Amino acid sequence: MPETASAVLPSLTVQAERLIELGVHELAGLSAAELRAFAEAAGATPSGEGALLAVHPDRAPASVLAPLLRRDDKPGFVVVDMPDVDDFAPLDTVALPDGPLYLLTGVDRGDRMANWSPDEALPALTGEARTPLLLTEGIHWVLQQPAALERNRCFMTIGSRLRKPNGALDARTPAIWISNGTGRDGRERRNAPKVGWCWAGNRHTWLGFGSATGRHR
Repeated sequence: MPETASAVLPSLTVQAERLIELGVHELAGLSAAELRAFAEAAGATPSGEGALLAVHPDRAPASVLAPLLRRDDKPGFVVVDMPDVDDFAPLDTVALPDGPLYLLTGVDRGDRMANWSPDEALPALTGEARTPLLLTEGIHWVLQQPAALERNRCFMTIGSRLRKPNGALDARTPAIWISNGTGRDGRERRNAPKVGWCWAGNRHTWLGFGSATGRHR
């Protein structure tokens, strides 16, 4: 069974207010009333209990969500060698609900898979009937629950991958972790939330694999 290290998510109505406070509804071309109405209706359904509220990546891509992250009062950022971050799209096996808003149930950081490679983790998650998080979904989780991102306990979002012109997958796999302020990150970004990537065949002791039990409208 998955082991979720973070506390229970806020209610969907509280999550909606958080997104409105951050201006995510405007970025997604939605009104505050639309977001509140969706959250209220979804919260009244069985799938709404303990769920994460997400905006479709076509409406709010990773490049606009990442700077909204905060840790130690430092904004999140995308690494400089990932200018194509918004081209990372859902895997063919990941089906997103229609509409600009949807829910994720059973969100988990995948700590038990630390030191697995993405190539190893994906089939294992599939075998457990779990679905890997998209990069945008991982960002939404940390926006709502900053404690989901801990030093030495961060996570990859391997539901998002980039396809090359020949149809093969790019070897990079997105992840969300905490900057050490080294290299091109810059010393001023130490402890800031960071969107980056790792090779699909590499293992990292401090990265789990974010996943969920399902997506719902």
